[in-house]
Amino acid sequence: MQQLLLHRAPFVIPVCEPVISDGAVLVNGQTIRAVGPFAELKKTHPHAAIIDHSDCALTPALVNAHIHLELSHLPIPMEIPEVAGFVEWIPALLERRSRLGDTGTNVDEAARKTLARLHAQGVAVIGDIGNTDTAARLKDSFPGLLIPFLEFLGSSDSMCASVQNQVADLDPSVLCTAHAPYTTNGALITFLKERAARNNHPFPIHTAEPDSEQEMLSHGRGRLCEFLQKLGFVATPFPPPALGLPPGSVTYLDSLGILDERTICVHAVHVSDAEIELLARTKTKVCLCPGSNRYLQTGTAPVPRMLKHGILPGLGTDSAASNPELSIWREMRLTAEDHPGIDPARIFAMATQGGAEALQADRNYGTLAPGKTAEFLAIPLREQVASPDDLYQYLVCQNHQIKPHRVDA
Repeated sequence: MQQLLLHRAPFVIPVCEPVISDGAVLVNGQTIRAVGPFAELKKTHPHAAIIDHSDCALTPALVNAHIHLELSHLPIPMEIPEVAGFVEWIPALLERRSRLGDTGTNVDEAARKTLARLHAQGVAVIGDIGNTDTAARLKDSFPGLLIPFLEFLGSSDSMCASVQNQVADLDPSVLCTAHAPYTTNGALITFLKERAARNNHPFPIHTAEPDSEQEMLSHGRGRLCEFLQKLGFVATPFPPPALGLPPGSVTYLDSLGILDERTICVHAVHVSDAEIELLARTKTKVCLCPGSNRYLQTGTAPVPRMLKHGILPGLGTDSAASNPELSIWREMRLTAEDHPGIDPARIFAMATQGGAEALQADRNYGTLAPGKTAEFLAIPLREQVASPDDLYQYLVCQNHQIKPHRVDA
């Protein structure tokens, strides 16, 4: 029988429950058995070995719910500190990916380094989006849970048929998704979503990231549409797939039958109040990427309104191609900067519980609770952290120098 371990700390943050002062986490093997006040757990489990994390807070491991590992070798923000906007950034991405490749030793090495940095920062769960098998091949080397999604896009009927043939040959265990409404034929989005539903897979899709997406979908015009026409990626004139619908990418996806509790709308910057209500009603998940949005100047997601409607978004870093720092700690800081009225406790919940729920990994991750995986963080604290409010302020807004210790089973 494995020995019971009682991890004690000045603060324990279950996330799903209030902060526990002088708390503890009881672990048996690889599973959390109980979370509560140290005195109570010591009394009920007198033979448990005590591990004292003095001057620390115990928290769930972090979740990076959206990243593109295969773009780790394309650090565009390091070369171009500022871009004019989303449409102007795309050529830089395409040029560098064409020149430096999308597979190969350099791609794998950069992705491994990104995984190592994320793990050192306290990330245990990662949702990766890729057009290649880079993440799938690196999956077993990551100490936590790496969930690779194979992403497809195509605007024409012939491209749609080609992708459908490719997907038909894949093992059902391979998670597949669509890129975005502006790059992917509606029939293909529906096809990929139906496959995900049959296999009980999450379905992340870039949604309402640039403001010009809505104009393209509803009216077949705008800067994004013109750019894709110049590339020859969409037809000229472009038949707007959402013509006649109320405006909005979320509304369009709902018309395709895409929205449900397994779909993740990534970015969700340009969404109306009616669309937020739609997301809440369908229990659709949301993942925010404030660092990428800031660099690409795509805007700020209406997070307070999402929270008001009961939506707890996850947080993601997106890729090194659109974000100068791949850190969920920084994503928390930026969220707090963008929305100073949000309780830091809710932002920390986004970085843990929200991401885990979006990726359907909340059975084992996201909160400290009985039955969850015994993989959590011990965060060294400063002397002035004396209350739960101070604690969340430190973790979310003043976390520049945080170097967590991992507590693994």
